[in-house]
Amino acid sequence: MSPSNTSPHTTPRYKRILLKLSGEVLQNKQTGMAIDPDILRRMAEMIREVHQQGVQIAIVIGGGNIFRGSTGELRGIDRNTGDYMGMLGTIINALALQDALEKLGVDTRVQTSIEMKQVAELFIRRRATRHLEKGRVVIFGGGTGNPYFTTDTTAALRASEIGAEVLLKATKVAGVYDTDPARDPAAKLYTRITYLEALTKQLRVMDAAAFSLCMENHIPIIVFSLFQDNTLRRILNGEAAGTLVTD
Repeated sequence: MSPSNTSPHTTPRYKRILLKLSGEVLQNKQTGMAIDPDILRRMAEMIREVHQQGVQIAIVIGGGNIFRGSTGELRGIDRNTGDYMGMLGTIINALALQDALEKLGVDTRVQTSIEMKQVAELFIRRRATRHLEKGRVVIFGGGTGNPYFTTDTTAALRASEIGAEVLLKATKVAGVYDTDPARDPAAKLYTRITYLEALTKQLRVMDAAAFSLCMENHIPIIVFSLFQDNTLRRILNGEAAGTLVTD
């Protein structure tokens, strides 16, 4: 990521955010590494840059780079067992991101929905918000702690619980399109849509449970590309980037 040219006096648009990261963004498919140290470091630098602006950051990270329950089911693994395996994968990613952030001097806490005292705190809403108020980055691992729920749903749930002002979903594409941009070169990028439009047009913003939580609690969703330089910083500075889904 290129260095920030933001003035230290710039006031971020949002005070508290929930950043949703997929596990796949940590993966280097060319080398086969599930967690690429260089990608991890660049991601941590991007988060630190925003953190230094005074933004309270909570993160939900997926585990698709390690294991995905729905994929395991196709290979004969019980879906419940597979989903718990996937939850453990998200905790591995959370610990890796915590390590990268703390090496950059960012005080970070990992909270999990599955109790494992030796490696992380158990999720407690009041404790999580207290960490955020003290300027710590909080990473939520373990999904919701229940099978059949995605990390998208976890992100919407945690955003609702901690009072996040926005849910930022980082993807590999620039935002939400009317068709799959990987298959259709003429795919149209939406800059702003309503919850109702997304539902009516069946746009793949998030899964249904996650989307319903955000809509019910009036939490705007911004879908953006993690790989475009300074996109996260620009969004928090009030610039238009990605796709805004709102009321």
